Amino acid sequence: MAKINFLQSLPHKEIAKYSKGPPKNGIPFIGHPRQHPVDNNKLILIYDPIGVNPMIMEFKLDDIIFIEELPATVTETGESIPQIKLWIRRGARGIVLEPFEVDEPIRFIQKNREFREKFFIKPDV
Repeated sequence: MAKINFLQSLPHKEIAKYSKGPPKNGIPFIGHPRQHPVDNNKLILIYDPIGVNPMIMEFKLDDIIFIEELPATVTETGESIPQIKLWIRRGARGIVLEPFEVDEPIRFIQKNREFREKFFIKPDV
């Protein structure tokens, strides 16, 4: 339960509680939270931890506008995984850590060319 304690220590003045539905300027992400190993201003979210395509995402704490605690998910072996729903500010930048095979050329496990082009290839002006 240390992950939930970590979330409770986030700066309260910057995270508002919405009682009348979800925030209109946020996008929800559901997963298992982890404290970032080296940057106290960031959060790691294991998105869909027991699903078919789990992902590791990184967000800045300043971009979190709302947090909902959800019931824990239980694995087939009976392990309980705490889950939260993070509402991230629309337009914020997150990072997805993606596995790859070390080879020439590098082989990405899940390719998403359109996403990479949007962020890393500058359009011709």
